[in-house]
Amino acid sequence: MSLMDKHAIIEKNATILLIGSLLVVTVGGIVEIAPLFYLENTIEKVEGMRPYSPLELAGRDIYVREGCYVCHSQMIRPFRDEVERYGHYSLAAESMYDHPFQWGSKRTGPDLARVGDRYSNAWHVQHLEEPRSVVPESIMPSYAFLKNTQLDVKDFSTHLVANARVGVPYTQEMIDNAQADLLAQANPDADTTGVEARYPKAKLGDFDGNPQALTEMDALIAYLQMLGTLVDFKTYDEAKNAR
Repeated sequence: MSLMDKHAIIEKNATILLIGSLLVVTVGGIVEIAPLFYLENTIEKVEGMRPYSPLELAGRDIYVREGCYVCHSQMIRPFRDEVERYGHYSLAAESMYDHPFQWGSKRTGPDLARVGDRYSNAWHVQHLEEPRSVVPESIMPSYAFLKNTQLDVKDFSTHLVANARVGVPYTQEMIDNAQADLLAQANPDADTTGVEARYPKAKLGDFDGNPQALTEMDALIAYLQMLGTLVDFKTYDEAKNAR
């Protein structure tokens, strides 16, 4: 019996075809999944990555709450057109502390993976208050209310504890100082030594233009200004090419 005849038997017999398909899927699944049980980490460690500071974490919560991810992705794919427009392609390590991550490809608005340091705090305030005042073609709604909404900082250390339980490496020192770090990061007159030591490259100072109040806009802009700024991609690419 030729190979084609054997193949025809399998194709014409639904039971044999089903069993064969299940065997192939099972073997393929085991080959892909089994190694994961023996690896401590499936994500390449990248120098510079750290957990979110308390203020950045609060801003990220607001970002998710307001559904910003519906129109903005945070995933630059390794295609020339995307890299030239947005910057270095995204690394898995950049989302390792995200729960949930903000990947995606639907972009009603631009990708925000590299938005940090691209615009001033004042630009972000104006953009959030009236998007079309800085981007005439924008269809983004106004988020001016964030500037008038006090940030709820009560028992904020519990947010860090919750993240630590799902694998984010917050230390006990970070948890104990969460409240103070959150308040200090947005206060231009505060001692930020602890914040800078615990969260390198954290953006400091007043974000929403009103140093007298800590608002949800402060937190959201602190989060946006951090995005894409933690990894030194020049050093990363040099190290990668040297391997």
